[in-house]
Amino acid sequence: MTDPWLALRRFTQARIALGRAGHAVTTKALLDFQLAHAQARDAVHLPWDREAFAEQLRKLGEEVLLFDTPVAGREEYLRRPDLGRVLSETSRTRLKRRNAAETDVALIVTNGLSSTAVERHGIPLLQAIVNLYRARQLRLAPISLVANGRVALSDQIGSALAARVAVIVVGERPGLSAADSLGIYLTHAPQPGRTDAERNCISNIRPPEGLNYAAAAEKLLYLTEEALRRGISGISLKDDMAGLLGE
Repeated sequence: MTDPWLALRRFTQARIALGRAGHAVTTKALLDFQLAHAQARDAVHLPWDREAFAEQLRKLGEEVLLFDTPVAGREEYLRRPDLGRVLSETSRTRLKRRNAAETDVALIVTNGLSSTAVERHGIPLLQAIVNLYRARQLRLAPISLVANGRVALSDQIGSALAARVAVIVVGERPGLSAADSLGIYLTHAPQPGRTDAERNCISNIRPPEGLNYAAAAEKLLYLTEEALRRGISGISLKDDMAGLLGE
């Protein structure tokens, strides 16, 4: 008899209808699980080659700023989330000396909890975002790259760069079905002390299984323009965009 659960597997990456061999799962299911677990660990622990990433952006004609957090390495990053939310003393000093003119958007990138995600999807996602922003004549600050950062870091950087909106692209926490997912967080009027309730999030950006770059950029553009127009973000800014493009 055909197991009706098997037909459902094509609709999800969740581990369903794995089958069994005696009292255990099949060898194939076990090996797939162990591989996914190893990929998730690698995504978290691998360092980000930020310099190579920055060079790719420069070749595309983008101005890049490199900043650091006080985090000494990936082990400390996992143990001390607080250190990933602030810049190092040296980076804070450099940022303050910029005397930045007001901009509409400060774009920030950090590897977060998945270096794999940023390495695999970061450049094409940024290209899609920047192209749409510039087509709408939004003023952009130089792209900030920060290794071992957390989402709240965007408040400090966005405020210092005199940005009306801060947007941070971050590697999301890997799971056993997705080790390379990117997230985007948007905050209007960024400043230290903002809460997560004051941010909008676009998650699971990882084509072909997740949201594609064009769809994510379109959604971000919509939220950015609404945030600038209405002066709000987070739970006050509802996503009324009709449908999700690029599906």
